Amino acid sequence: MSIISVQLLTGLAYGMLYFMIAAGLTIILGVMNVVNLAHGTLFMLGTYIAFTFISQQYSFWVAMLLSVILTAILGIIIERLLIRRVYGKELEQVLLTFGLSFVIADSVKWFWGTEMQTIPVPAMLDFSISVGEMVFPAYRLFVVLIGCLLATLLWYLESKTRIGAVIRAGVDDRSMVGALGINVGLVFTGVFAFGAALAGLSGVLGGPLVGMYIGMDSEILVTSLIVVVVGGLGSWKGSFIGAIIIGLIETLGKVWFPSLSMLIVFLLMMIVLIIRPQGLFGREVA
Repeated sequence: MSIISVQLLTGLAYGMLYFMIAAGLTIILGVMNVVNLAHGTLFMLGTYIAFTFISQQYSFWVAMLLSVILTAILGIIIERLLIRRVYGKELEQVLLTFGLSFVIADSVKWFWGTEMQTIPVPAMLDFSISVGEMVFPAYRLFVVLIGCLLATLLWYLESKTRIGAVIRAGVDDRSMVGALGINVGLVFTGVFAFGAALAGLSGVLGGPLVGMYIGMDSEILVTSLIVVVVGGLGSWKGSFIGAIIIGLIETLGKVWFPSLSMLIVFLLMMIVLIIRPQGLFGREVA
């Protein structure tokens, strides 16, 4: 039983990591109607930026804060200079962000090299707790806690604040929001920066779990897109539930069916799309 408990906790930790990056992706998609295929490279960039600061003897927490700020600033630059030019043009958005992902990935390869690295677990969390006869790293529980806190924050922002009301209205009718005198362009910039910051945050937190290597951006992007599709486009609640499901299936699948774990994940996505095309928590389009 303790082995199963440890695997469930591991799946939950990875699920929270997937949620943090998928939440930013689905918020950008839901509010701005932009499919950002460069989101995975922002995750990778956040990891490498934090690694650089930690290598310069900064603490893990300072490195995480600086990484989140810098990825948010990069998100603002990308939205202002590039994304703003292709609003309402789905094909151009896909091509632009897909190409941008290659530019960022190659820049990471050029600046940091191709050798696999890892971010060390912060000292205060570098211990394990007992789960029956097994032990479980405290850092993974910390990742679960951060994911739950983020879900709570998103719920509060959505349901209890004015900016949440503006974002919900923007999802429903962007033109009406603009007609009410709200600066839609500023809202879009803020949303994109917030999504980029979440990608950077998840990259830093994921560093000690998954390591750092060239190609991690593509892997995390595919998983995030699956989470978004299963949970429902534009729904952070759907991303939360979908990420937990995907994290558990992927982790348990690697234990019981190592060669079929990703196949099971794709089968789940296919079943959801057949039964409920809008996702578990997505709204049906009339």
